[in-house]
Amino acid sequence: MYLELHTSSAFSFLRASSLPEDLVARAAELGHPVLALLDRDGLSGAPRFFKAARQAGIRPIFGAELTLQGGGFLPLLVESQAGYRNLCQLITAMKAGVPKGEGRLALSALPGRTAGLVALAGAATLGTKPDGERLAALLRAFGKDLAIEIQRHRRRSDEVANPALLQVAEAHGLLAVASNGVRHARAKGRALLDVLTCIREKKTLASAGRLLSDNAERHLKASRQMEALFRDRPELIANGEALADRLRFTLDDLGYRFPQYPLPPGETEFSYLCEVTRAGAQDRYRPYHDKARRQIEHELAVIGKLGLAGYFLIVWDLVNFCRREGILAQGRGSAANSAVCYSLGITAVDPVGMELLFERFLSEERGEWPDIDLDLPSGDRRERVIRYVYDRYGERGAAMTANVITYRDRSASREIGKVLGILPLEIDRLARFHRSFEYVDPEDTLERRLGEAGFDREDRTIRLFSRLFAEIQDLPRHLGQHSGGMVIAQGALDGVVPLEPASMPGRVVIQWDKEDCADLGIVKVDLLGLGMMAALQDSLSLLRETGVEVDLAHLPPDDPQVYSLLRRADTVGVFQVESRAQMATLPRMKPERFYDLVVEVAIIRPGPIVGQMVHPYLDRRNGRAPVVYPHPSLEPILKRTLGVPLFQEQLLRMAMTVAGFSGGEAEELRRALGFKRSEARMREIEVKLRAGMKAQGIEGETADDIVRSISSFALYGFPESHAASFALIAYASAYLKAHHPAAFTCALLNNQPMGFYHPFTLVKDAQRHRVSFRPVEVTRSDWDCRLEEGAVRLGLRYVAGLRQAAGESLLAARAEGAFVSLQDFVDRSRLRRGDLQKLAEVGALNAFGLTRRSALWQVEKAGRPSGPVFD
Repeated sequence: MYLELHTSSAFSFLRASSLPEDLVARAAELGHPVLALLDRDGLSGAPRFFKAARQAGIRPIFGAELTLQGGGFLPLLVESQAGYRNLCQLITAMKAGVPKGEGRLALSALPGRTAGLVALAGAATLGTKPDGERLAALLRAFGKDLAIEIQRHRRRSDEVANPALLQVAEAHGLLAVASNGVRHARAKGRALLDVLTCIREKKTLASAGRLLSDNAERHLKASRQMEALFRDRPELIANGEALADRLRFTLDDLGYRFPQYPLPPGETEFSYLCEVTRAGAQDRYRPYHDKARRQIEHELAVIGKLGLAGYFLIVWDLVNFCRREGILAQGRGSAANSAVCYSLGITAVDPVGMELLFERFLSEERGEWPDIDLDLPSGDRRERVIRYVYDRYGERGAAMTANVITYRDRSASREIGKVLGILPLEIDRLARFHRSFEYVDPEDTLERRLGEAGFDREDRTIRLFSRLFAEIQDLPRHLGQHSGGMVIAQGALDGVVPLEPASMPGRVVIQWDKEDCADLGIVKVDLLGLGMMAALQDSLSLLRETGVEVDLAHLPPDDPQVYSLLRRADTVGVFQVESRAQMATLPRMKPERFYDLVVEVAIIRPGPIVGQMVHPYLDRRNGRAPVVYPHPSLEPILKRTLGVPLFQEQLLRMAMTVAGFSGGEAEELRRALGFKRSEARMREIEVKLRAGMKAQGIEGETADDIVRSISSFALYGFPESHAASFALIAYASAYLKAHHPAAFTCALLNNQPMGFYHPFTLVKDAQRHRVSFRPVEVTRSDWDCRLEEGAVRLGLRYVAGLRQAAGESLLAARAEGAFVSLQDFVDRSRLRRGDLQKLAEVGALNAFGLTRRSALWQVEKAGRPSGPVFD
């Protein structure tokens, strides 16, 4: 039986046109029991391929095509765990120290790194006339683990290359195997492959010439088709089957280990976690009541049973580092559902008091690692935490996770439009007409939208555009870097997953995204930079300098000034509730307690707005409408939000209740609700939902309402625990604005850009709150704004166009002694004339007894012709 040993997916990034799942689905249709995936220069598609193959009952084989120095590529197949480790390290080595996309494998790098690997050397490796020098190098590196690959794509070049390749196999006693070098699941995928080729080579279809495919033969074929194609050499089919039988490695054998936490003598990870959690709970819960005690003991039992104590200790270590270094840190996301995380100081929301569901964070059924996100002050302080992780776990023991950038509406429109030679103005129209974030109406087709936008739907180019646009959706475009996701390992990560250099020196990125990591049991911690965290920390520092201590962990929980500020929408600069939409809602919402703020944070988002949930909630809250439930069985789930589904956890529980979803299906729904979810996955989920509801007698408008509620969250599912964590930051920022407006505004000004408002608006708003501002002066201002006798002294950073290097030069000169005159300032600060003029224009030189006009005039004549003013 023919087995396909050489298939590439769209994770070859513009070199193949089918997703791993599509290749597996087609292989299952054709009855293939085995399938190999060899993507170009990486293993980015391997986790999704592995998952799909396992679900389809197909045995997956792994490998990669490595681009060679001097041209061509070398396909490698993994036989064992040692081979997988060697492949990861080869890919890592070829990508190290070179610009993205330019890594090339030198054959001299192969010796000592080929154990457990089988090479497939065909025309793409040796050329149509086999290169003797390259062949010799491969024979030295692989010996009998070098196989010769024979492909037949009905091209003249095959008839030249294949006899020569077969002679090589015979002369050296090498196995010769048949393959089809698959680049798309079905023959019709050739058109999209040609478009991707044009995108990669920056060509139009009309100008691409021989870069395009010769024909559509590079698709998955049935065994009988391949057997007929090689009827004259049946041994090539049999050899492939024999080789496939050797290749038994699976991604279950990664060998990944989580780092061990250094323990005090006589302790285990679990016993030590119990000790520090109980000690932390005594401090957090005042008093440590029975309900909290029971919840913590329950969570510890689950953590111990799943063997996750070390993970919690590692994250606790990160938080302790932040505490030692004076860096504000707060866990968010589903970790806020855990009383253990709260007791360890990882999160700041009490899940017992808020009745949050621990199982949303961790459960025995889900069988995966928990996910803890830490919000950190953006900028240098977050970088220090990331640097700590690299220093603690070693150069190869920590890395950032990838972010797979996929084709969506606008990027797809622009790139396909260019390839088809559509005029730039028309491309702009095509990119603008998409209505993202809307509830998907079955009749709201692409063709209808094109017609509404004024395009001729019968035009050949527009018809081709429509087809290609649909086919390219969700295909990977390139590999980016996640904003803060980090993975850590005991030992070297490059034996588990290939690494690539990040754009920032000293950092590396793994080739898998966070979902891949979760699927394969690789632990990730998100270290996310948040501007408001930096502003809060700076506010506390400014207050401390004036002798005022504020502890964000123990703010008054129901401060009347805070809720008065919120109810009158006086929220310029307040985290999460400063947008115009939030300001319009706050007076209608009339928040009176913390959970009201949790709802406010979550409700003004595209999901609830598009799902038509905002007005029903507000009407019910204000007594203008009765509280009703889409179905009686949903009352326990929706009671806290007055019958309106607002949170992701509610949606998952709804699916389990009204559609009979299992825990695994609910988890699949949660993933489909992600920001970069696939339209196809959402359609599958909707079919399942409707079928499940029909089985329970729920149809018609009720079913439509429930589906709309869930579909509306497809792009912006917001967990309740996440909203609670954000609400806590919102409350803290509102508290500082209400009680310490000068320090709060000063900190906001020092952390721009952030939020919705220009610094001028922040200043004017603060003045309405009786905050005084003092102008920029070279004799008094620092680079940042600071508090001065209760007022805000504006910093040099707010001199438009002034370089930071110039500001630092000025401050260094001032530190050596006071400026006695303008000439003295000019001579000692050694600023350029342009910088001096900028300072004069804003009145920063007025301290020398000069008006703006006279200061500008003095700057013009100050110094010597050869002096710094004239540089």
